[in-house]
Amino acid sequence: MIAERMEALVKNNSAIRAMFEEGNRLAALYGRENVFDFSLGNPNVPAPPQVRQAILDILEEEESTMVHGYMSNAGFEDVRQAIADSLNRRFGIHVSAKNLIMTVGAASGLNIVFKSLLNPGEEVIVFAPYFVEYRAYVTGYGGKLVVISPNLETFQPNLSELEQKITPKTRAVIVNSPHNPTGVVYSEETIQELAAILNKKEKEYGHPIFLVSDEPYRELAYDGVTVPYLTKYYRNTIVGYSYSKSLSLPGERIGYLVIPDELEDSETVISAITIANRVIGCVNAPSLMQRVIRRCVDVEVNLEAYDRNRNLLYSRLIQYGFECIKPQGAFYLFVKSPVPNEMEFCEAAKKYNILFVPGTSFDCPGYVRIAYCVSYEMIQRSLPAFQKLAEEYHLPGSGSCHCEIEKQ
Repeated sequence: MIAERMEALVKNNSAIRAMFEEGNRLAALYGRENVFDFSLGNPNVPAPPQVRQAILDILEEEESTMVHGYMSNAGFEDVRQAIADSLNRRFGIHVSAKNLIMTVGAASGLNIVFKSLLNPGEEVIVFAPYFVEYRAYVTGYGGKLVVISPNLETFQPNLSELEQKITPKTRAVIVNSPHNPTGVVYSEETIQELAAILNKKEKEYGHPIFLVSDEPYRELAYDGVTVPYLTKYYRNTIVGYSYSKSLSLPGERIGYLVIPDELEDSETVISAITIANRVIGCVNAPSLMQRVIRRCVDVEVNLEAYDRNRNLLYSRLIQYGFECIKPQGAFYLFVKSPVPNEMEFCEAAKKYNILFVPGTSFDCPGYVRIAYCVSYEMIQRSLPAFQKLAEEYHLPGSGSCHCEIEKQ
C-alpha cells in the first residue's frame, strides 16, 4: 500500500513520459527512422565542445582540486560568484555568491523554494497552460495550486483574472518565460503590469507575495526578442535556472536559484532554501558539473539549429492548415487541435507515427504540444505524415503538395 498522496500521481503518470514510451514501442515495430517523436523536451543539439574540454581539464586537475567531494549545501562559492558576475554583466543586476544556490536542475530548485516558503493551505498561482509538474511541486509541500485560465489569443498571462484570484492565502505566483508549452515570451509591458498587481496586493494583505520565475529556456529566444530579467521589476522575485537547455545537459541536473538582497527577509530565505537543499536529500548540486559551469558560464547556446527547426515546422504546419502562434522562444509549438478532444487528435496522429503531447497535460485542453528539439532531418521526414494527418481532417491547404525535401 502506497501513501495516499502518491496514488493520484501514480494514476495520472506524466503523459509526456507515457508518450515517450509509446515512441519506443513504435520504433521497435517500424524502425526509429520511421517514428516522428515530438513528445519530450530533450535537446538534440550536442553539448558545446567547451563542456567536454572542461570535464577533461577538471579531471586532470583532480589531485589539486576537490572535484567529487561535498561542499557547502549552497554550492562552491567560486562557482556561484562566477555565475553572479555573468548575470550582473548581462542583465545589469547586482548579486553576489551569497545570493545564489546551486541546485539539482530547475525542478529541484523549485521544490526547495516551495518547501521553504509554503505553509499548509497556502496558495500558489500558475497561468494555464503550465508545466505539468508544478502541481506536484506545490501540493507536495502542503500548498494549493490556483490556476488562471489561458488567454487563447496571445498566451500572455491573464492578468485581470490574476488580480481577482489573489487572496490573503496567496504565497507565490509562478511564471515561465520563454514558455513551455507555447513558446511565448512575456513582454516587458506584461511583466510591469504583473509587478504592479503584486505590489498592490502585498500592500492590501500586508505580507509578501513571491514571484517565482522558472527560466530554463531563457537563452532560447528568437528574432531578437528580449526576455526581461524579473528581479529588476519586482523585488520579491526568486529566479530558478537550469543548464539543461542552454548547454544541452538535461541528464546532468545542474542549475541554480537567485535570491536577491531586495527580497523581503532575504537572509532568512537564503538560509531556509540552503537547508532545504540538504534535507530533501539532494545535499548539494553535482560537484563535477558545478566545476564545469564555472568554466562554461558564458558559453552560448546553439540557437541557429533550433531556429531552423522552428521555421521549417511552423511554416509547413501553417501551410497544411493547422493553427498555431509562432513561438518566440523555447523549442515548442502549441498547436490547436482540429477537433475539440485533442486526445482523439493524438490518437489519429499515431496512425502516421507522429507523437506529441495533449494540452490537457498542461491544463489547456484542445491543444497539443510539439517539441521541435529534434534533428532537422526528422522534421523533413515527418512532413508527409503531417500532411496526411491534415488531409484526414480536411484542413485548408492540406490538399496541396508541400512534401518536397527542404534544401539543407
